[in-house]
Amino acid sequence: MLPDMRSAVPVIIAGIVLWTIALIFAIIVNAVAKIILTCVLGIVLGFIGIQYTKRRAKREER
Repeated sequence: MLPDMRSAVPVIIAGIVLWTIALIFAIIVNAVAKIILTCVLGIVLGFIGIQYTKRRAKREER
């Protein structure tokens, strides 16, 4: 386990950026709705992951 859970946040942000780029590309090439939904869910799960990581790090500080 990482000593500082907040160090995982940049990795999660990088994932969100990559999912956003994939979403834009999928919209441009008129991809199937399933692919677009996968990109959107990747972005949403990334934001949930940031919240979880910050909350867990805050809980471990106590």
